[in-house]
Amino acid sequence: MLAIFSLLLVLSLSLLVTRIATIALTYTGMSRESARFQARSAFTGTGFTTSESENIVTHPVRRRIILLLMLFGNAGIAAVLTSLILTFVGEETGTMLTLKLVLVISGVVTLWALASSHWVDRQLSRIIERMLSRYTRLEIRDYASLLHLAGEYKVSELHVDPQSWLTNQTLARLKLSDEGLLILGIERMNGEFIGTPRGETRLEEGDNVIIYGRDSTVAELSQRQPGIHGDVEHFQEVSKSERVREAEKRLDESSKE
Repeated sequence: MLAIFSLLLVLSLSLLVTRIATIALTYTGMSRESARFQARSAFTGTGFTTSESENIVTHPVRRRIILLLMLFGNAGIAAVLTSLILTFVGEETGTMLTLKLVLVISGVVTLWALASSHWVDRQLSRIIERMLSRYTRLEIRDYASLLHLAGEYKVSELHVDPQSWLTNQTLARLKLSDEGLLILGIERMNGEFIGTPRGETRLEEGDNVIIYGRDSTVAELSQRQPGIHGDVEHFQEVSKSERVREAEKRLDESSKE
């Protein structure tokens, strides 16, 4: 039975390590989904070959986090395999093997349920945040929370196609802020990056535009055709955005009463 408890202990520590790494990566500016995927990929040594890996290896803090995860991951996987072998290898009766299998499955299911619990996630996040703030030099900034990246609000990347409504238009002419969209940056085809672009900035074919706003609005914008039809859709989105803002304002006022 000692091998079973060792197995569950190693799995618990592995989940805790990846959870700490996920939160730490989130505080460096990564989204929660990307941070979770990269943490698990680095810990298990699989799947860490996405385009996001370049953003990690070029970031000094993220690189140190991933390096530690890889080191812990190698030790953790070896410990899990050893515990599994010790658990089921030996002269055991059929009843004892069944009992061990039930204990292992029950323990794994319990750990998975705890790992998937939103309440546990919130409590762990608070504890880990305090520990990171107290014992590390990591700059604690949960950008996902600061930007309210939940529900409909997201940071998206939009490619400017030749037949896009955005092509060869200035930001002042497009008035995307009226639709509730904020342009955070523009990446040109030649590698140039324009941060917080001004109204006179012109969008060109091949640009990658980083936009903050409602996902549905960005999705509609990506399909918008040039010309008068695009202008009509723009005014429709402006009206819709105004209605949504009014509804949110009334909801906020009612919640304060």
